[in-house]
Amino acid sequence: MASHFRSYIWDPVLIVSQIVLMQCIYYSFLGLWMAGVDSLVQSNRSLDQIFSYQVCPALNHVHHHTSSRQYTKRTIVALSKTVPLYLQVLGFATIQGRLSMMAFVLNSLTCALGLWFFIRRGKQCLDFTVTVHFFHMIGCWIYNAHLPAALSWWLVNVACMALMAVIGEYLCMQTELRAIPVNTGPKSNL
Repeated sequence: MASHFRSYIWDPVLIVSQIVLMQCIYYSFLGLWMAGVDSLVQSNRSLDQIFSYQVCPALNHVHHHTSSRQYTKRTIVALSKTVPLYLQVLGFATIQGRLSMMAFVLNSLTCALGLWFFIRRGKQCLDFTVTVHFFHMIGCWIYNAHLPAALSWWLVNVACMALMAVIGEYLCMQTELRAIPVNTGPKSNL
């Protein structure tokens, strides 16, 4: 008779529901972390902060307001000359960029907790982490109409992917390796 200890049963419905759950955790908590970051620097909230990588929402108040999808084409009029403004959301140049990167890092910690609570298998943490970030890349690609090209975007997402996978796997392994309590009381004589 085969052992059923830690057996893995192929359940596509469970796997798809866990993928959807992890995507929901990723975007829900990223939105909360971004809202917290925005409250620190008093900037406007926008989906560009999550999906775009060529905008700087902290500069909304510079000269004129435009819709959130026109941030990348904004210009500043200075000394009778129009200068195009292209700053990255995820960059070291601005406080908003550094805080946005911090929000992504904090989100990877939150998602690692999600892996621990809902996935509960150390072997699957890397799979779910790559899947979450792959779907995020697809979302960014669709939102911007081209593949992300900013080096800072790739660095932040690869670092967050590594952080989420390693911490999630560590937490799951600690739970899996927890000692199974065994009753060591006196044995009865039969």
